[in-house]
Amino acid sequence: MWSSSLFTAYHLSQLHCDFYMNVGVAHSEVNPNTRVMNSRGIWLAYSISVAVLHIILLSIPFFSVPVVWTLTNVIHNLAMYWLLHTVKGTPFETPDQGKDRLLTHWEQIDYGTQWTSSRKFLSISPIVLYILTSFYTKYDPVHFIINTASLLSVLLPKLPLFHGVRIFGINKY
Repeated sequence: MWSSSLFTAYHLSQLHCDFYMNVGVAHSEVNPNTRVMNSRGIWLAYSISVAVLHIILLSIPFFSVPVVWTLTNVIHNLAMYWLLHTVKGTPFETPDQGKDRLLTHWEQIDYGTQWTSSRKFLSISPIVLYILTSFYTKYDPVHFIINTASLLSVLLPKLPLFHGVRIFGINKY
């Protein structure tokens, strides 16, 4: 009698814990790359990381303010180009690695649906950084050309027209 009541009390406590805790519950995404930009706080972390990059560059004594803004813009755009438009596949062991191994991270975001909030954020953020950079460099022609080329290298691959397109066969495999 005592052992059965102990057994029942144990299962009731487990039921109570399982009701409030999701222990051992896995995500239902086959490919986590598709939803990573919709994760909580990722946009804030992205913005803070760009600000930290800018502050680190500002702390270097022999860089002027226009050079720091241009470096922030160019480093940001190079990193985003590499991460979003060059790296293919998923960093996770997923069942759909076969079809996603040929897609860049940008092409995997939101399952390839265009103009979602994540894609808009990732398209608008380099534009905002470009506007700030242009303002703080006082539209100096050299900085302006460098920053414009950098912006175009990041924005053009984001257009729906270039979804899945590999120009001159670059990054085909």
